[in-house]
Amino acid sequence: MPSTVLIGAADVMPALREQLEGGADALSFADSEPLEALKAITAHRPPLIVLERLFAATPRGAALINRIKSDPSLTHVEVRVVSYTGDYVRTVSRPAPVAATAPVAVAVEPPAPAAEAAPAEPNPLDWHGTRRAPRVRVREDVQMHLDGNAARVVDLSAIGAQALCPRALRPDQKVRVAITCDNEVRRFRASVAWARFELARPPAQPHYRVGVEFVDADAEWLELFCEKVKV
Repeated sequence: MPSTVLIGAADVMPALREQLEGGADALSFADSEPLEALKAITAHRPPLIVLERLFAATPRGAALINRIKSDPSLTHVEVRVVSYTGDYVRTVSRPAPVAATAPVAVAVEPPAPAAEAAPAEPNPLDWHGTRRAPRVRVREDVQMHLDGNAARVVDLSAIGAQALCPRALRPDQKVRVAITCDNEVRRFRASVAWARFELARPPAQPHYRVGVEFVDADAEWLELFCEKVKV
């Protein structure tokens, strides 16, 4: 089993290997191969993953780090970002500490108060924080296209949507939107408010998660449409 997985540009790989103890048995992947690197990481579960600094700063590098940190089977892994010149080292994820065995304690239930007020009803969860319009989860048969590329709608409102798109999108990019459901198609323009690249768990493919703000959509139609397709 390899002790280290190393990811960076091919031309700086020899310099990165020189910085590693036992670098001879490290698995190396070019910065253009994050999916291959992720497959090797999940298969071999090495104790150390080293990313070259410039790659770690890219959307693909950040997505790979987030994917590793969110995987419960990789809690033992240390993720380290280094520069090929050797003047920068940063640990972004350390192995989870082993919990010490605590002594068994006998719980003593406190006496109940004479009177207890009924708990207040919790507020409904807000997936995205404060919004100018409520967003709803929609049925799977709702289709959206962004500049002609099929995207999966995550949630929808009268003024915007969150979607998963296989093509790269960037903030402030202007896009054409088409929403289709029950043989009804509506087209309008939108602006990308935010976008981030994600390495999804298999069998899902890598994608961009984006938030778009509608520019010239019919808000009244969208409100009725949201009610119709929400789950």
